[in-house]
Formats: sequence, C-alpha cells, structure tokens
Amino acid sequence: MASSKQDALQGTLDLLILTTLATRGPLHGYGIVTHIQQVSDDILRVEEGSLYPALHRIEAAKLISSEWGLSTTNRKVKIYKLTPAGRKYLAAEEQRWGQLTLAVSKILRFA
Repeated sequence: MASSKQDALQGTLDLLILTTLATRGPLHGYGIVTHIQQVSDDILRVEEGSLYPALHRIEAAKLISSEWGLSTTNRKVKIYKLTPAGRKYLAAEEQRWGQLTLAVSKILRFA
C-alpha cells in the first residue's frame, strides 16, 4: 500500500509540473514551484527535495527536456520545457485525472 501511495503522490506532482510547463512555457525549478504555489493560493507547496527528483524522473522519461540558461537575476539555471511526448502524456493524464475527480465527487455527494 505504501508504494501505491508514493506512486500516486509522484504522479500528482508530475501532473502539476507538466501542466505548469504546458501553460507557462519553459521555466526553471523555482518558477515551477512559484507558479504551483500561486495558482493554488498557497495551499500546495512543493519542496526542493521533492521537486528536483521529480524533474529528473520526468526528464528521464523524456516528457521534458532541459538546457542551461540565465534567470532574470543573471544566475545560471536549468530551464525545463515540455516535449511532444510530454504533451501527449499530459493529455492522457488530464483525462484520467478528470475521471478520477468526478468519481470521487460522486461518492462524496452520495455517501
């Protein structure tokens, strides 16, 4: 059960990262975290210890790519962007997520 819970948490973080890159375009890690935090009204906070392993995992799956660039403060940062495979994966995951949240909503409404 613990492995399944861990997979679900990783899958959710992956979905948040991919969605952020799809809507905002290429970003560095801090930009991704800031966007997730702002859009969720500070409810969701992604820690560095979770973000970077997720970015490495998603990049290894070829859903995102990265290159070195400069931030607005002239610091060297890794910029991440969605790949075509990442867009396809995101579309499928958004559909699956929609079905899951609809099912949970139904249960909560009629329980």
